[in-house]
Amino acid sequence: MRSDDQSPYVKLGVKENASFDEIQAAKKRLTQEYHHDQQIVEIIEAAYDSIIMDRLRLRQEGKIKVPEGIRFPEEKIIETKTQFTLPKNQATVWLQDFLDTPSQEEILQSAGLFLALSVVTIFAEASFLSLLMSLAFAASIYFLNRKEQRFGRSVLITLVGLLLGIVFGGGLSFLVNTQAGINFLSNDQISSIVSFVVFWLVSSFLR
Repeated sequence: MRSDDQSPYVKLGVKENASFDEIQAAKKRLTQEYHHDQQIVEIIEAAYDSIIMDRLRLRQEGKIKVPEGIRFPEEKIIETKTQFTLPKNQATVWLQDFLDTPSQEEILQSAGLFLALSVVTIFAEASFLSLLMSLAFAASIYFLNRKEQRFGRSVLITLVGLLLGIVFGGGLSFLVNTQAGINFLSNDQISSIVSFVVFWLVSSFLR
């Protein structure tokens, strides 16, 4: 197949008044015939697109009617861009599925409860800390579950919050009691209070 100054119609072997079915059939036949030669296939594709663009111009000028199902090159470009942006949209939806925008009343309710538990923790004996932690754990599950009635998910998020509270609480207690030499609160009390703060954050701003 020659690719010099031939018109796109000549390259596809069709007449200028050929129907869309004839043009598409010629493209399909030539693509299958020269599938082993990528350069020729590109010439065929370019000729087909050139004809379709010419038919688009004629359609816009009202000179011809285009059957439904004919896809023009610019429509393919739009579709490709849409496909590339889809994963980003999915990621955004996934993130929004976990984040919550609580009302002021909901924030104050949970904050009041966890603050009260924190105050009690400061004056409580070591034997009561496990009970207070259990109450805080149950409260976090309750606040999460009442949003969408998804108990299993509420328990999972609260467990993650507990682990984070233990990790950050242990680090903070080490800094306060060991490095700074402040022994006003025990390590368990500091860890409990930090866990309550984490419970408040996850139960208020996650779902």
